[in-house]
Amino acid sequence: MCFKDLEIKAMIERLNIRGNCSVCAKKNVFIYDTCDNNSDIVQLFDGLLDIYIPSSSLPDSFPKEKRDFLRNELFERWNIFNLEKEKIGILIKSICNQRYAENPDIFDEPVGIIAFQDESYITDNSILKSYEWEDFVEGIKNKNRFHTDYINLDLLNSFLKFAQKSYDEGAIFYRARISNAEGLHRKDMEAPPLGIASDGRVNASGISCLYLSIDKETTIREIRAGAHDFVTIGKFRLKQGISIVNLYNLHQISPFRTIDEIDFTQHAVNRKHLEKIGNEIARPLRRQDSPLDYLPTQYISDFIKSKGYEGIEYKSTMHEGGRNLAIFKEELLECIDVSVVKIEGINYSHRPEPNE
Repeated sequence: MCFKDLEIKAMIERLNIRGNCSVCAKKNVFIYDTCDNNSDIVQLFDGLLDIYIPSSSLPDSFPKEKRDFLRNELFERWNIFNLEKEKIGILIKSICNQRYAENPDIFDEPVGIIAFQDESYITDNSILKSYEWEDFVEGIKNKNRFHTDYINLDLLNSFLKFAQKSYDEGAIFYRARISNAEGLHRKDMEAPPLGIASDGRVNASGISCLYLSIDKETTIREIRAGAHDFVTIGKFRLKQGISIVNLYNLHQISPFRTIDEIDFTQHAVNRKHLEKIGNEIARPLRRQDSPLDYLPTQYISDFIKSKGYEGIEYKSTMHEGGRNLAIFKEELLECIDVSVVKIEGINYSHRPEPNE
């Protein structure tokens, strides 16, 4: 299908018209007649295009590096289409054909979002206000740890609502620990007790948190077991349904899903911040890291916890496609089985650093 965006895909599927797509060349798929200028899909895309101004109408002071062609913006910023850039340009002109006939500049010239240059708008409508993530990190580490003024928490909470994900009772997850050949008991696979837990990317020192993965391979890689290590894998079962925040693809929340609460411009302004939050939560811990390095993600996690969510899901950087969970209340799960594996070998990939 030509679209990645789940909202648009669902709208097209509800039309229940199948055929051969002239854009992506796929056969017997759900299709949409772009000649229907009154459809809800056209209205949604028209609303999105409203935030863009063609170069010829932008002030001279608008930075050239923040101007780009619409097809590139739709490909790189919004994650709506499952097409290469040139085909996106063709398809958006076809969907918004009436607008293209009346105002071709927005499709043919580089465009910009004027709000990006409005400091007052950014301060009021950005999760990080007028700051960057690095400013937040510096502030929370060295200035004000518990009552930072760098984050617009109300706006962050609005985005979190659309990242909510549920797991049903009985869902299975895994946790691994390096052990000996005999392995560990189920009790030993539980989260560290209160007061003993060390700092992690989600939990502060002394606060217990149960770190899990959705599959065995991911959890083995997450503990970075070495060749010939024995690893005990605990199998955990969810005792009741839970609601978590999915940070795995936080920045890919559909702008068409949030439009009643978060408008397109707000979404555009915050997309890079949402991606940064998801990446920072997932960033692997290093031996040389100081507990202070965990403070930014602990702050975000504590806020999520304060809103009543039972945990956080985030991507694994140790296993492509893998996902991890941090569950705030370990009593929501029980370890129902343990098994022991021996690591026969490991593979290292590497790349030269820029200064080499």
